[in-house]
Amino acid sequence: MINDVHTATGKTIPDVLHDFKNEFSTFVATRVQMLQEELKQNSTTFKAALPSLVIGVLFLLTAWFALTGGIIAAVAIALAGNPWAVPIAFGAVAVLYGIIGLIVAMMGKKALSKASLKPEKTLRVLQDDKVFLQTETTRLSA
Repeated sequence: MINDVHTATGKTIPDVLHDFKNEFSTFVATRVQMLQEELKQNSTTFKAALPSLVIGVLFLLTAWFALTGGIIAAVAIALAGNPWAVPIAFGAVAVLYGIIGLIVAMMGKKALSKASLKPEKTLRVLQDDKVFLQTETTRLSA
């Protein structure tokens, strides 16, 4: 019965449903592959840069410790007559670093809030597909 009904193109309803299933599965597979490729590219770039970043941070941290020791020594020398010169120097440098660290962390948080790790290209294509499907369903139902 249902196999005897033909569409305007001459296909039976089971043929149309079979075609739809094939096209839909191809559509989904393409989108998933696109998402995987975009995420793979992002992770490859990150993995390549990671060793350099770690080594650079270690050297910067070492230089930072040396600079901090020098600043603390300079402040302690400036307070030479005070028996609490070294603890005051440590405290003063700690407060200064705390203020600077807070300002820089707030700037970093602001920059991260602007950045996005979303797969923008894939989402844009899916949005375009949604609009296309809505247009097609509207056109076919009219």
